[in-house]
Amino acid sequence: MSGAQDSKASAYPEKQGKEDTFEAIFRQYYDRIYKYFSFKVDLTAAEDLTQQVFMKALRSIHAFKQESSVFTWLYKIAQNTLKNEYRSLSRRIRTSSNLTDFESRLISLDFTKHVEIRFDISSALKKLSPLDQQIIFLRFFMDCTLLEIAEITEMRQSAVKNRLYRTLEKLRNELKEWGEITVMTIQNMISIISKDESGESKKGAGGNSRNQVHEDLFNELKGSVDQLLAKYKHTPDKKIILEIYPDLPTFHRAVGEEDAPNWFMGTYSGSTLKIVSPLDPGPEHTYRSILRSTVHLFAMWLVHEINPAAPKWIRQGIGGYEAGFMTPSYIEDSIRDLVLQDSIPLLQEFNNDSWDFETMKGFQFSYKMVEFIISKYGLDRLNQIIRNPADFQGVFHCSEAELHEKWSQYLKNQIQPA
Repeated sequence: MSGAQDSKASAYPEKQGKEDTFEAIFRQYYDRIYKYFSFKVDLTAAEDLTQQVFMKALRSIHAFKQESSVFTWLYKIAQNTLKNEYRSLSRRIRTSSNLTDFESRLISLDFTKHVEIRFDISSALKKLSPLDQQIIFLRFFMDCTLLEIAEITEMRQSAVKNRLYRTLEKLRNELKEWGEITVMTIQNMISIISKDESGESKKGAGGNSRNQVHEDLFNELKGSVDQLLAKYKHTPDKKIILEIYPDLPTFHRAVGEEDAPNWFMGTYSGSTLKIVSPLDPGPEHTYRSILRSTVHLFAMWLVHEINPAAPKWIRQGIGGYEAGFMTPSYIEDSIRDLVLQDSIPLLQEFNNDSWDFETMKGFQFSYKMVEFIISKYGLDRLNQIIRNPADFQGVFHCSEAELHEKWSQYLKNQIQPA
C-alpha cells in the first residue's frame, strides 16, 4: 500500500542555484503534494492548489532553514493553503479535511499478475482517534516517512513508530472479520515498521470460519482467471482491481446507486470490479453466489476488454454462463411461461441498462443464448461474435432474425410445461 522509504535524497538550497533547486524540488514532490489535495478537494482544485503551494515555496525558498525535511516544509505550506481555501469558500469542497468523512478507504493486495484485491477499511478507520487517523493517512496514503510524520505531528520519531504499530494492531483487530488475507495485508504494513513482527501470524482464538472468506475468494478466481483468458483468447494489458465492500448499503453508496434493488451486488467500471463482501451479501444472495459473482464480473469485464462494443446480452450471457451460479432448473422455471407463450425477447431488447433487465429475465435469457451458441456452433463462433457482434451472417451464416428463431426453437425443445 505504501511506497514510503525512511530515507530519501532531497535537494537543498545551499547545494545548487535557486532555480535548479526549485526545479528539483518541484519534480520530486509535485505528485505527493497533489495527492494530498486530491484527498481533500476535487481534482481541478487540487491541481490549482498544488500550483499555489509551489509558487509560495519559490517565493520563500531563501528562508528555508533546513530545520525539517523539504517535504515537511512543503506539506505545511499545503496545509495552510488548504485552510485558506476552506475559509474562503471560493470553491465547492468535495470533502472536509477530516479523514473520517471519506466514503471509503481501500487497502490493496496483489493476487496474480492479472488481479489486485482491494478491501474497504473506512469503517475501521472511523473508529480510530484523530491523531491515529492522521498518522495512518500520512504513512499509507501520503507515503510519508516516519521522520516526516514526526515533523508534521511534532512527535518524536520513536513515538510515531510505536503509535503507528499500535494503530495497525487496532486496525488488524477491527478487520479480523475480513479474514486471514487482510491479516496478511496489515501484517505487511507492520513489517514496514518492525521486521521482528513480520513473521508472526496472530490468529483469533478458535479460528472463526469467516477467516476463510478471502482465501475462498482467491481460490475461486485462481481457478478461473487464467482459464477464461485462454478460453476467450485475450491477454489484458492492465491489472484488474477487485474492490470489496463490507455490506450492501456501503456498496450501493460507493457506486452511486443508493436506491438499487437488493439483487444488485456487483459492477465494474474501467479496470475496477466492485462487489459486496460474501460475509454480508444482503437478502437476495448467499456466500457462495457472491464468490461466483466475482467470476461473473471478471468474465463480463473480459468481454468488454476484448470489444467495448459487445452488446449486453453477450457480456451478461458469458458472465452468467462462466459463473454458473444459476442452476438449470432455476433458469428454466423462471423463463418457462415466457417461452411457452412465445414471448422470448429479441436480442436488441436486452440492451437495457435499467433495473428492468432483471424483470425481463435478461440474465437467464442471455445465459441461454450463450449456451445455445456454444452447443450448436462451438466456442470459436462465440469468440467471433464477441469481436464482430453485428456480423450474424458471417459468423452464423444466417440473419439475426433467423438466429433468434433457431434459439427460440432450442428453448421450446428444452423447456416443457411444468
